[in-house]
Parts: sequence; C-alpha cells; structure tokens
Amino acid sequence: MAVLVTGGAGYIGSHMVLALLDAGQDEVVVLDDLSTGFAWALPPEVTLVRGDMGDQALVAETIRRHRVDAIAHFAAKIVVPDSVADPLGYYLNNTVKSRALIETALREGVRHIIFSSTAAVYGEPPIVPVPEDLVTNPINPYGRSKLMTEWMLADVARAHGLTYVALRYFNVAGADPRGRSGQSTPNATHLIKVATQAALGRRSHLEVFGTDYPTPDGSCLRDYIQVSDLADAHLVALNHLRSGGESLTLNCGYGRGYSVLEVIQVVKEVSGKDFEVRLSPRRPGDPSQIIAAADRIRARLGWQPKHDDLREIVSQALAWEEALARRNQS
Repeated sequence: MAVLVTGGAGYIGSHMVLALLDAGQDEVVVLDDLSTGFAWALPPEVTLVRGDMGDQALVAETIRRHRVDAIAHFAAKIVVPDSVADPLGYYLNNTVKSRALIETALREGVRHIIFSSTAAVYGEPPIVPVPEDLVTNPINPYGRSKLMTEWMLADVARAHGLTYVALRYFNVAGADPRGRSGQSTPNATHLIKVATQAALGRRSHLEVFGTDYPTPDGSCLRDYIQVSDLADAHLVALNHLRSGGESLTLNCGYGRGYSVLEVIQVVKEVSGKDFEVRLSPRRPGDPSQIIAAADRIRARLGWQPKHDDLREIVSQALAWEEALARRNQS
C-alpha cells in the first residue's frame, strides 16, 4: 500500500516523507503544486505528482494507480497576517480544496487521513497550557479555515466510517538532524528561520511584532516543536489508525513556551552573531500566548519527542541555512 502526502515537497511535509521512508513500510507518493515546496527536497525513490489537491480527477487517478490507503494532508496556506488580508484565498485553499480531497478519498476507498491542523483553532485561549477539549475560538481566517476542515473530518467519520487523526501543532522549527531537509521557503515568516537568516547576514534585521502583550517580557509566547519530532507524531498517528485505532484530535507540542525575545537571544548565543532587532506594532491575528497541553498524545499514541531542546533546534536551523546557501550558490 501507499501513503499520499499532500504538500509533501514543503517544510513539514518533506519531513513526513523522510519519516515514512526511514520506517520502510510504504510506497510514498507526494502531491504538490510546488507553489511553496521544492521537487529537489524529495528523495529519488519518492513519486512526485505535480498538481492541485482540489483536482479531483488527478487525485482519484493517483489513489488508484498507487493503491493509496492513507493520506497525510499538509497542503495549506499558513501565514496568519496573509489570511487576514486574503480570507477568501485561505478558505478556498485550506477548506474548499480539503473538502474536495476528502470527498475523493472517500470515493476511492481511502480509509485513513492524518490532518495537519493548528493551535490557531484555539484563538486567545483562557487556559495555558491549552487542552484539546477547550472550546475552539479562532481569531483569524487561517485558524477558522483549519477548524472547518476538522469539522468536516469529524462529520465524515461519523457518516462513512473513515478514521482520522487531526494534529494541532504549535510553532514548528529546526531541521532534519541528518541535514536532509529544512525550511527552504525564501520569504518564510517562521521566527527561528528569520532569526537564523539575520544571524548569517541574509537579512538586514529582524522585526519583533508587538512588545506590549500580557506576557513576562511583552513579546508573544509560543511552544516550539522540532520538525522531525512532529513528523514522528504523524507516523505514530498513522500506525494507530492502521491498527484499528479510533479517530483523535491531539495537540503536538512540548508543553513549554518561549517568548520571541528569548528565542532571539538563543539564536544570538548559538550563532555567536549579533544582529539588529526592530520593535514594531502587533500584527493582526496574533494571539499573545499559545502553549500546548501535550500529555494526551503521549498517553494515547505513545509519542516520545527526541529533540526537545531549543538550542539544538536553533543549531539545526543554522546548519540548514548554511547548507541551503551552498545549494543555492551551486
């Protein structure tokens, strides 16, 4: 059987591809339009189908040709301020096209879906760390677009017997410890990516958006999860479903937060470089703090993170930036 990874040429999706290949259990097929992903990020043994997840004829043909029994769904637009500026674009890509993907999967007999969701479904949570059973209240179109897909999966599971795991994760960072993949989008907005670029002189400065939040140092607090740990969470979720496990919605995080200013300081220390930091007003749609209550995924799936160390995560990100620069120069 095969696993179809939508958005598998992107940052998180490419690490899921590596996790599947390392496990050696499945054929891996990637569906990606390469709007933000890179074909070179995929190992040669992976089949790349270039196209749109909303193209139902293409998805159906791909499922039939490769005997796909499970989908890991990563394809999405993810930038919160962009979703505020372009809500219809986000609802089209993240919700409408996800609906088309789910419908095609059902028609073609796919029984399991792992969904890349987000902590943005919680909005400004009144409880920190945030438990999964907290009432969802997203404050931006990005979070709403993901929550609607969660609802669709829950409804479809009840009506048709499909099983799914929706993984709500927080801030993803770092790179494959073996240097095979990392965050490669030139204009990515991930804090650690941007900070490492500034440390290496590839950005003139780093902007901090908001220093008046109700947090200890006034900057946003986030739970940073290392990307290979996150991919492993998807893999154990897939094994859970294939072994007859029930549908689940789970947080993915470490249960501990770092502020924007704390992260910047660690990047400076690990890189040995100083760089300009500019303090700017808040961005629309950013919650002040989001930290995972992460006990349930450990209890239900037996997931055990291996890279829960901010300095290690920053070191991986720096090493990947340097490797990426060498690749782009060659």
